[in-house]
Amino acid sequence: MPIPLLALAISAFAIGTTEFVIMGLLPEVAHDLAVSIPSAGLLVSGYALGVAVGAPLLAVITSRMSRKFALQLLMGVFIVGNVLCAVAPSYSVLMIARVVTSFAHGSFFGIGAVVAASLVPADKRASAIALMFTGLTLANVLGVPFGTFIGQQFGWRAAFWIVSGFGVLSLAGISALVPNRHDTGPAGLGHEVRVLKDPQVWTALAMTVLGFGGVFVVFTYIAPILEQVSGFSPRGVTLILVLFGVGLTVGNMVGGKLADRALMPSLMGILAALAVVMALFARTSHSPVAAAITVFVWGIAAFATVPPLQMRVVQKAAAAPNLASTLNIGAFNVGNAAGAWLGGLVINHGHALDTLPWVAAAVSVAALLLTWFAARMDAPARALAQGT
Repeated sequence: MPIPLLALAISAFAIGTTEFVIMGLLPEVAHDLAVSIPSAGLLVSGYALGVAVGAPLLAVITSRMSRKFALQLLMGVFIVGNVLCAVAPSYSVLMIARVVTSFAHGSFFGIGAVVAASLVPADKRASAIALMFTGLTLANVLGVPFGTFIGQQFGWRAAFWIVSGFGVLSLAGISALVPNRHDTGPAGLGHEVRVLKDPQVWTALAMTVLGFGGVFVVFTYIAPILEQVSGFSPRGVTLILVLFGVGLTVGNMVGGKLADRALMPSLMGILAALAVVMALFARTSHSPVAAAITVFVWGIAAFATVPPLQMRVVQKAAAAPNLASTLNIGAFNVGNAAGAWLGGLVINHGHALDTLPWVAAAVSVAALLLTWFAARMDAPARALAQGT
């Protein structure tokens, strides 16, 4: 794999760390800024909303820039946002800083995926995207626990100063390693938008919403499930989440390799496996050992979907992939929010926590059916190509 992918992976690591580290520092933030824990928790929601809104907005702003310059600009926004987080004198300023930081998230991953795919031959593109996203998975395994530890020992602001430093390192890596190509084309934004007229692009975005939405039906409530159903202590839950993060990292690379061999058949197989693992978790969640094993396997299946889902959008919007790829990052976040909402709806209707894996399995089956339908839509185009 080309060395520029390292710069993209480091950037993904920094972005993933700043997104999730706030969760481990909510008590410190709430105490320092004299707000409640629920109010501090809104910093997570504000970031997610910023990703969803900022992704298409920044895609429009950067539509006529070279991809390298766009990545540099987005990483600059990321650095500024994290520095503002570190020096924020009040809760409102911190919220604004979090939203500013999140604006770089969706567009960076969207454009970064296109750049990663362009650096390698066609049969390695999904693996290249997976390598970039490895930075995101490692952020969950290494960056968030380390940032939480630093924040608890030296104050929550120290965590954001360190993430800012990673941002500077990322910007230097992009500037030095990513090739400069004037590859946006003369049509700019208009050409990008026209690609969205293809129903297959929207089908791919819907596949992402369903394919990853099922994961968050359970993941949003994984701590109470592990504590109340499986019987783990809070410290045990932390260790299981690290195990889950390792599974994410493994699944990300496996998903990239499989997608390079056969994208749609692999994606259907992964979604089927995800549905089966979730159905099993409804049973194994009652046993600590079985639950730990299932969570690890679930992590593999969950993130194995990411490279093929992202590659599918890049593939279907090949003529102008920047906007579509960025929108797909937003689709992941829509899936996250929808999954969390659906899980909460099930709980609020009086169902037990061990019901959630069944709901997640049903959402994964819906994603599988939509993927099968999309593959059938490809058949006429393949037949025409073979005939010519």
